[in-house]
Amino acid sequence: MRFIDEARIYVQAGDGGAGAIAFLREKFRPFGGPAGGDGGRGGEVIFEVDEGLSTLLDFKYNPRLIARNGEPGRGKQQYGHKGDDVVVRVPPGTMAFDEESGALLADLVMPGERAVIAKAGKGGLGNMHFVSSTRRAPRIATPGTAGDRRWVRMELRLVAEAGLVGLPNAGKSTLLRALSAARPKVASYPFTTLTPNLGRVRVSDEESFTLADIPGLIEGAHLGHGLGIRFLRHLKRTRVLVYLLDLTGDPERDFAIVRREVAAFDPAMAARPALIALNKLDLADSAGAERIARALAGRSGFETFTISAEAALALDPLVAAIAARLAAAAPHAADAPVEP
Repeated sequence: MRFIDEARIYVQAGDGGAGAIAFLREKFRPFGGPAGGDGGRGGEVIFEVDEGLSTLLDFKYNPRLIARNGEPGRGKQQYGHKGDDVVVRVPPGTMAFDEESGALLADLVMPGERAVIAKAGKGGLGNMHFVSSTRRAPRIATPGTAGDRRWVRMELRLVAEAGLVGLPNAGKSTLLRALSAARPKVASYPFTTLTPNLGRVRVSDEESFTLADIPGLIEGAHLGHGLGIRFLRHLKRTRVLVYLLDLTGDPERDFAIVRREVAAFDPAMAARPALIALNKLDLADSAGAERIARALAGRSGFETFTISAEAALALDPLVAAIAARLAAAAPHAADAPVEP
């Protein structure tokens, strides 16, 4: 299945039905009076979170969501039927913005959570509501109101508690495979992940957390270079970042590049609690790796670990440290409004 994390759709709620003008005419009730019923409300367009979904692909092929209008009122004080709602399933982490104003319409995270994206028009009043002591036979009814119509920009942001960030080929996908049941593509030749991946990391029988891996950043990513900047928004919900660096390269230079790109994208994200993991320990000199780790920890202020994702070396201390940072970190985007 293709990973699509952006979509543009048109939504239209149903209009309310018109109120009726009618009079009761029965054999033994010659002066039955006004009996026009109200119109039914229109249908609404509603998003509902389905945890089984992970992409906005369906909206690429169905970009118009239109709900039915309410039926008009009828005689004998009969109300019109309301229009059927259009309930659409969306993946966790879906955000919907009004394209014209940029206003956030919904930020849907929890399974089963719902939000009305286009409100229905109200039904009009029938003439039975306008009778009075001086107006015994009103020929007045009101039309229904129009339902909302708008273009909506949809954006998917992964719901992860911690996120891996680094340059291409630092080993983020390999680490995610080593720590969770996720199976992103890895290989013995250099290539970069093209889509974000998500995995559940087990800390103990009672504790676990969700870890996200996004495509690697390159220098100048905040200017639009490469793929990583497009997917950095998937880290906006995370509470802890893990900077993954390649020990066989120049980790100090790589860390400076990645930090600069993250800060340029979102200064608040750069200020988030973080750890550094120096990967590929199995290919490096252990003593040299420890020297680099101490130097980076001193300059950055972040706790630094040396690991091997491929050989599954020294992963438990890293997992424990991430879990500890998550326990200490304040809830972030999943519990508070997220900026566009």
